Amino acid sequence: MAYDRYVAICRPLHYPLLMRPQVCWGLALSSWLGGLLVSVIKTTCIASLSYCGPNVLNHFFCDVSPLLNLSCTHVVLTELVDFISAIVIFCGSLLVALVSYLAISRVLIRMPSAAASHKALSTCASHLLVMGIFYSVVLFMYSRPKPIKSTDLNKVLSVIYTVATPVCSPIIYCLRNKEVHAVLKKTLHQC
Repeated sequence: MAYDRYVAICRPLHYPLLMRPQVCWGLALSSWLGGLLVSVIKTTCIASLSYCGPNVLNHFFCDVSPLLNLSCTHVVLTELVDFISAIVIFCGSLLVALVSYLAISRVLIRMPSAAASHKALSTCASHLLVMGIFYSVVLFMYSRPKPIKSTDLNKVLSVIYTVATPVCSPIIYCLRNKEVHAVLKKTLHQC
């Protein structure tokens, strides 16, 4: 999405060429295949562990950290694989977004018209908001030292980045739509 915004704002005349269907499919396919590869690697590492005792997760989904807490075998290699894959995914996707938005901000600064700059910024605002919520929660959750970890806090943060962010995304993006604005204003004035 950040690349799409970059092309739309920084290279608008080249948009049909740079965002043709093959490029969109390539971007989506690379994301899906990357996620599949990381999932297979993590699942393989976790499946090789032995579990003993009460096999009940104190979490609302099967996350790596609660699974590692249940293992009665050496988990250092699995933790390392989890850490490296998280760094690659997190930093890779964040780097693409940051580079795109840095290029966009350079273009916005050079725009002669404040109205054009505002319009371009409003195009990016919804994505930046969703991205900011997601990355800040994920960064906070997975970068804390082990002694500070709280199971209840982990559950709340997990709900935010797995449920709240995807649920908020359509709402945030719909608020940019003029028809939605009109219906929302009409509804609020009737109340």
